Amino acid sequence: MSDKVLSVDKLSAYYGNLCAVRDVSFDVAKGETVCVIGPNGAGKTTLLKAISGTLAKTTGAVHYQGESMNGVAPEKRVARGLIHVPEGRQVFTSMTVEENIEMGAYSRRGGDLRADIERALKLFPRLMERRKQLAGTLSGGEQQMLAMARAVMGRPELLMLDEPSMGLAPLVVAEIYKQVQALREQGVTILLVEQNAKIALKNSDRALVIASGEIRQHAKSADLLKDGSIAGLVLGH
Repeated sequence: MSDKVLSVDKLSAYYGNLCAVRDVSFDVAKGETVCVIGPNGAGKTTLLKAISGTLAKTTGAVHYQGESMNGVAPEKRVARGLIHVPEGRQVFTSMTVEENIEMGAYSRRGGDLRADIERALKLFPRLMERRKQLAGTLSGGEQQMLAMARAVMGRPELLMLDEPSMGLAPLVVAEIYKQVQALREQGVTILLVEQNAKIALKNSDRALVIASGEIRQHAKSADLLKDGSIAGLVLGH
């Protein structure tokens, strides 16, 4: 049996007639963290949407745990453990922190729900303190923590994180990436999109550099950290 959790083959994604991602191919192995970096508008977010099934117009193939996801609805992908934390957090602002976390288990069957809620809250102590507070009253950093805690409730086999550090203070970013590292150590496979290339490379095994919707470079993250030419690729030069 292959150790590939995700296999993407010649995937293209469109907004109307505009091709935002073109013929992208890569694999992600079980327990691996792969980051996707590149300039604004490169197609990073679109790539995650195409994999999670939330972008309707795509061509090519996505295989998750050896099964084709072509034509599989987004909620069924979630039920299989392919979970996407979108850019902008998208928490339910009129619900409490605890209710938001519980929503992360809507597609699950079985398991100790209360124990899992407590485990998700313990990932981020701030959420434990605010469990009865409305999500709309949280800071941006706390909402990002909540989005990640909610995702963990789905027991992800593949966790896709889109710009988890966007607009956040350095101390909050450090706290979030502490938990990203904890998830990695627990064996969760992660596909990470980040505008902050240095943070992404420090918290991943391999990196895909994408520009104008195409993969321009694919290498070990440690090697790219040492490579002075990466700045030009990430900045779109």
